[in-house]
Amino acid sequence: MTAATQAGSTVRPPRAVVGSQVSFEEEMFGAAFDGRVVRRFWTFVTPYRRRVRIGVAAVLVFTLTQVAIPLVLRYAIDDALVAGTSGLEVLHFIVVAFFGVIGLNYASNFVQEIVVGRISASLLFDLRGAMYRHLQHVSLSFMDKTEVGRLMSRLQGDVNALQEFLETSIFAIGDFVLLIGIVTVLLALDLELGLLTLSVVPVLVVVRIVWLPHARRAFLRARETSSIVNGALAENVHGVRTIQEMGREAVNFQLFDDKATDNLRAHLRASKFSQVMIPIVDTLTGIAMAVVIVAGGGMVLEQRLELGVMVAFIFYVQRFFDPIRSLTIQYSIMQRAMAAGQRIFEVLDVPVDVRDRPDAVAMPREARTIELDDVTFGYAPGHPVLRNISLRVEPGETVALVGPTGSGKTSITALVHRFYDVWSGTVRIGGHDVRDVRQSDLGAHVAMVLQEPFLFTGSVYDNIRYNKADATRAAVEEAARAVGAHDFIGRLPQGYDTMLDQRGANLSLGQRQLLSFARALVADAPILVLDEATANVDSYTERQIQRALARLLRGRTAIVIAHRLATIRGADRILVLRDGQLVEQGTHDDLIALDGLYARLYRLNYASFDDLAAGESDSEPNPTGT
Repeated sequence: MTAATQAGSTVRPPRAVVGSQVSFEEEMFGAAFDGRVVRRFWTFVTPYRRRVRIGVAAVLVFTLTQVAIPLVLRYAIDDALVAGTSGLEVLHFIVVAFFGVIGLNYASNFVQEIVVGRISASLLFDLRGAMYRHLQHVSLSFMDKTEVGRLMSRLQGDVNALQEFLETSIFAIGDFVLLIGIVTVLLALDLELGLLTLSVVPVLVVVRIVWLPHARRAFLRARETSSIVNGALAENVHGVRTIQEMGREAVNFQLFDDKATDNLRAHLRASKFSQVMIPIVDTLTGIAMAVVIVAGGGMVLEQRLELGVMVAFIFYVQRFFDPIRSLTIQYSIMQRAMAAGQRIFEVLDVPVDVRDRPDAVAMPREARTIELDDVTFGYAPGHPVLRNISLRVEPGETVALVGPTGSGKTSITALVHRFYDVWSGTVRIGGHDVRDVRQSDLGAHVAMVLQEPFLFTGSVYDNIRYNKADATRAAVEEAARAVGAHDFIGRLPQGYDTMLDQRGANLSLGQRQLLSFARALVADAPILVLDEATANVDSYTERQIQRALARLLRGRTAIVIAHRLATIRGADRILVLRDGQLVEQGTHDDLIALDGLYARLYRLNYASFDDLAAGESDSEPNPTGT
């Protein structure tokens, strides 16, 4: 933070959004190898490097046993069976050796699967934990510009891609060693037959080179069409009420059917490219096997090759193409992992613009004044929402903010809680610059109730005490009674222990708002911020809340954003905003007498003040004509 900003003397719009917002490109494939991604990824693997060594060792032992098994069979045939009775002792030794190799093969395979599986699961946990922790602290300016769906995709799909990359990378070491081992043994056993057997490999390489780009395009197209179908499905499910209201069922089904058909064709094409390699590899395996049988059999008949060697060749040919297939798949996995890793670390690198200073102090409980001193602020460079605004809210005072949409009302409450930092000027609570106070203390000092209440999956009791986990049952029930929520909670199946669905979907909007009021009251914060908090409750419920707030706000400082007269007229002072500037202030009667912006807003919104006393409607114009 610059000295100019600290002094509050210079307008400093936020820096250009570079690295502070996730990119919109969701590429499926990246570079085959990205050193930066691998280095960052290794920092998460480092705590498990001992397990990685054990896993790699187990993979190597498993691979070597796979190479050794055909050799044991070769010696069993050539040195024991062909030798007849004189080779019986050798045969016994080879049988023991064979079962020893089989046992070692099983043990190493068991160890590699267990160790690698645990490493990958731990890595998955660590990556998701790191992203979750970081996202809990990133500034709201980042969250405002980022789609939640993209973040969820990175927390799930991209993390899984890196987990798969770790698993396959360790196993790929074994595939590579197995491939080298088979080639080496084939050439060592018989150079001529080995070269004849490997003559089919160039054909496979050429096929792979031709196949890979077409397959990648087909796979990418399949993924793109799947995303389109999922998006259309989600949109239609969420908008089913509107669809039925407008009789769009047949039209929407046809539009969805077109997208689904496109997705079907894309998947069929991707499946074709995925499956076409299987018969090609099987054919090349058969050709190599035929080469061994024909050429090797002739060499055995001519006594230029031992029978056991030819049998070993057959076993090796059967296994030769498996590591090639695995390494090809690993190449695609690596490309996906590089793209996924880039997206994950892009999120982890998002700067935290709002953070505690090293010398941040605790917020004293008695700090109750709110002051904005020549504050300028906006969400995008060059577009300030608040312009050189100054105001002061005294301890215990209830101040209402009114004004047209976009005038900066919600921005003021966001700055009080320090969800954002000002461009210039200073926001103070109790004389303390909010940038000098610990954010945890500020969060406990300012309680907020928003227009759209957010409840979490859990019990009613846990949701009410969400901001104060040590709140007693009595305190929770007292807060619920104060806001008129106790009665409807008592009618729930398990009362306060009733489990709420996601976002409290099993409650009405008004009930959810009442719980959010109770939650704010349990927090017992010296400062309360109500941002259109009563917009979604009926007039009767609002009157209950107003009576409760009249008692509970006593001694607390409050900022209220509301349009309804019931909320506004109870305020000690009303501040009128327009275009980010304070243009009027005073009591309701004072502002009506002034006949300025507030009086005009009051008359325009008259129909929404639905709890006016009888007869009052005759004294004011009714612009609705009803």
